[in-house]
Amino acid sequence: MTHTPSPAHVEVVIIGGGPAGLSAALNLGRARVSVALVDAGRPRNAATLRSHGFLTRDGVPPLELRKIARAELAQYPTVRIYDRTVAAAVIEQRTDAGGRFAVALAGRGADTPPAIAARSVLVATGLRETLPAIPSLRSYYGISVFSCAACDAWELQDRPLALIGETPDLASRARLLARWTDQLTVFTNGSDAVDTVAEAELTASGVAVERRAIADLEGERGQVAGVRLADRDIVPVTGGFVRPLWDPALDFLAGVDVERDADGHLIVDRSGRTDIPGLYAAGDAAAPGPQQLIVAAGQGARAAAVLVHDQVGVTTAH
Repeated sequence: MTHTPSPAHVEVVIIGGGPAGLSAALNLGRARVSVALVDAGRPRNAATLRSHGFLTRDGVPPLELRKIARAELAQYPTVRIYDRTVAAAVIEQRTDAGGRFAVALAGRGADTPPAIAARSVLVATGLRETLPAIPSLRSYYGISVFSCAACDAWELQDRPLALIGETPDLASRARLLARWTDQLTVFTNGSDAVDTVAEAELTASGVAVERRAIADLEGERGQVAGVRLADRDIVPVTGGFVRPLWDPALDFLAGVDVERDADGHLIVDRSGRTDIPGLYAAGDAAAPGPQQLIVAAGQGARAAAVLVHDQVGVTTAH
């Protein structure tokens, strides 16, 4: 029997319309599960012109990938999408009579209900991103300056590149990026992100370390041409990477006593279950850092399969 979504009650609410949430919705729809997908419409990769590493979709714009996924979901009548809508709060119910969870919504659509009751909730909201305080960095981000080496370093290989960051893992990221270029300069922006031991190791391997503060980036139309330092020196580059700060976008779970790691990510088993029955997570919300789109999509599919098994009482491995 097909379960048609209603404005007030569904089997599963998915919070987040990125690759993890869309993949989960597709697989749940195919299992005839009634789903409400809540999508704020503000993906972290919105500035990225091309996404890479997704089999059969290598190089596709992220917004095009979302468009294709939405078209596929339209074939499944049990899946309903609430666009430009955010989950304001997830509340555990005292009884299962109206669903184990109530998800309060805030949206612009006329058909957006104030809340939806659900047996299960899948969190797929990803991460919030804070870039170093460099005035024009956003103008280059996603065009010639990126954050994911696995996603974008191939296109920048063998060029003079910058790596900008202020976090303790900066030296490790530099060692990774050195696979793609032997013209890499690490900019600590006046911080002590790279200690003297790591600096000596990087220098010995041909990676330069620049400790002076950054005034801004130079270039035009999104193409970076140099890093201008506070003393007005300019280091020429033709591309680069930045290490943002990331934190999980989970404010709506403030009232749920779910287990998290030291950085605030949800702790899940390998199938996406949290320690709260009926609450699942997939993608960046349950990982220590951003993942490739195909990895997040795979986690969404896995969590959807396990969720269906859990609802019908079929045993699956933890």
